[in-house]
Amino acid sequence: MAMQSLQKLKTGDKAPNFNLKGIDGKYYGLQDFKDAKALLVVFMCNHCPYVKAKLETIKNLQSKYKDKGLVLVGINSNESENYPEDSFEGMVETAKDKDFNFIYLHDETQAVANAYGASCTPDPFLFDNQQKLVYHGRFDDALEPGQKATQHDMEEAVVAVSQGKKPKHEFLYSLGCSIKWKS
Repeated sequence: MAMQSLQKLKTGDKAPNFNLKGIDGKYYGLQDFKDAKALLVVFMCNHCPYVKAKLETIKNLQSKYKDKGLVLVGINSNESENYPEDSFEGMVETAKDKDFNFIYLHDETQAVANAYGASCTPDPFLFDNQQKLVYHGRFDDALEPGQKATQHDMEEAVVAVSQGKKPKHEFLYSLGCSIKWKS
């Protein structure tokens, strides 16, 4: 079922901290990204067609803006009992198969998704160099898989933040699969 992202964190709110295991076996928290000019946290998973449709966009953002201070972090919060593809092992496999160039973390307890107010996949949150929320929302105006983007909202926001400016938008809902919550 497709759903829209919701606004729990407000513009200017500090990024909620976390301590999550990455597919490389290391644990990561906000302190690991303190030097980033822009921190893009994307709640995502392995099976969702909306995420699959944005993977190249996500990887391209990391490639294009890494040298300008962007750090991109993917977080998978889906339960994996009913969605085995979203297990930690599935994350490692997907990242290898799809050649991920960004940090990919597992939110097994779902506490981080709850803290951010993430509701769908993908659900992107862009923070500035103070780790304060500056933009929450869609990557572009191609909301459904297969659509062609004409507006590149996240890229515009990343450019603005990397230049120390405020993005044009604070919130534009993202559309995706609902996060698969534990019962």
